[in-house]
Amino acid sequence: MEGVRRATEEDLPRLAELVHAAIAELTPMRGGAVWAAREARPEPVEDSLKASLADDRTRLVVGTIDDVPVGYAAVHVEVLHDRSRLGVVDDIFVEAEAREVGVGDAMLGDLVSWCEAEGCAGMDAMALPGHRSAKNFFEESGFTARQLVMHHRLEGDE
Repeated sequence: MEGVRRATEEDLPRLAELVHAAIAELTPMRGGAVWAAREARPEPVEDSLKASLADDRTRLVVGTIDDVPVGYAAVHVEVLHDRSRLGVVDDIFVEAEAREVGVGDAMLGDLVSWCEAEGCAGMDAMALPGHRSAKNFFEESGFTARQLVMHHRLEGDE
């Protein structure tokens, strides 16, 4: 049975494995190299995970199947110029073998509920271009595109 719970310090080694798996999966995709260098959790990932656990403006959860962690997700709250609050999904990942059974839905549902309780007016999440399954996942959860980021590759930019 799939589930979701708030992450704890005891989860840090498994969370680090999942972060590394997410980075390895996304980096080769279109836009993935810049994402990995700019938006992915920096090494050592354990430090940023630990900081997320300690930050009350951040929610870090573990997705499980039969109580075994197979995914993780994180969101933080940003206060915008007009003082409204925006939930920003920093991470959401489920191991390939555990996809399509509701773990991602459960984690995203938890993040949405938390952001609502935090008074957020909306939420943002990122999907790489061409990552159709991520785009579909977010759209099926009620997300719509509000901005496209354009990138111009320069000589020497890998």
